[in-house]
Amino acid sequence: MAVTLEDYKGLTPAWCPGCGNFGILAGLKKALVELNIDPHNLLLVSGIGQAGKLPHYTKGNVFNSLHGRPIPVAVAAKIANKDLTVIAISGDGDGYGEGGNHFVHAARRNHDITYLVHNNQIYGLTKGQTSPTSDLGLSRKPLRRVRPRRSIRSTLAIAAGATFVARSFAGDADHLSANYQYKALTIMVLPCRLSSNRAFLLNHKNTFQWYKERVYKMEGSAGLLAIR
Repeated sequence: MAVTLEDYKGLTPAWCPGCGNFGILAGLKKALVELNIDPHNLLLVSGIGQAGKLPHYTKGNVFNSLHGRPIPVAVAAKIANKDLTVIAISGDGDGYGEGGNHFVHAARRNHDITYLVHNNQIYGLTKGQTSPTSDLGLSRKPLRRVRPRRSIRSTLAIAAGATFVARSFAGDADHLSANYQYKALTIMVLPCRLSSNRAFLLNHKNTFQWYKERVYKMEGSAGLLAIR
C-alpha cells in the first residue's frame, strides 16, 4: 500500500513563525513518501534543540538522545536492525559542538545512516549565542559577543571520508527532498527567524533574503548548493 503524507502527520509544530525548520520538515515528509517508507520502518534519532523537536512533528519510531549524541544511537540501531531506515537529526551546535567527535568518526566509518543537520548558524533555543558555524565577526549585540573564530565547513565531512555530502536551503523543498533520499550527510541552511519571545532576530545576517540572493546549485553536482 502506498505511503501518503497523511501517514506522516504528527503533532503541531511549536517552532517560531517563519522558522526555516518548517521547510525542512516538509521536505523530509515528501522524501519519505516518494521513497514509500512506512513509518514503522523508520527511526528518527534527535539530539537537543529546535531541530531535535522535528521527530515529534511527524510519525515513526523516535529516540530523543542526549545533547550531541544522536549519531551513536542511530549507528547502534542500524547495526541491530539493518532493514531499518535510520535518520539522525541535529542542529549545528548539537552536531558540530557537543557532537563534533561523533560527527567526524561517523563520516570516517561511513555508516549506513542519513544525518540531517539544521544549520541556522546560531544557538536558537538558548537565545542566540554564536555556534560552531556562525560567520567570523558575527555580532551578537543582545549578548555583547562577537564571533572570534572561523566557522566549521561541510568540507570537514569530505575530509573525514563521507561519501555523499549535500547542502540544501530550507526555502527549496524540492532540493531538500531530493537530497534526503541519499544515505549520507545533508546540511540544511536556514535562517533563525525570531527568538522564543519574538523580541529580536537571533541571526540578523543570514536571513531568508540573504540566502535567496546567494544560494545556487553547483553545476555537475547531484546535491550541493553553494553560497556566494
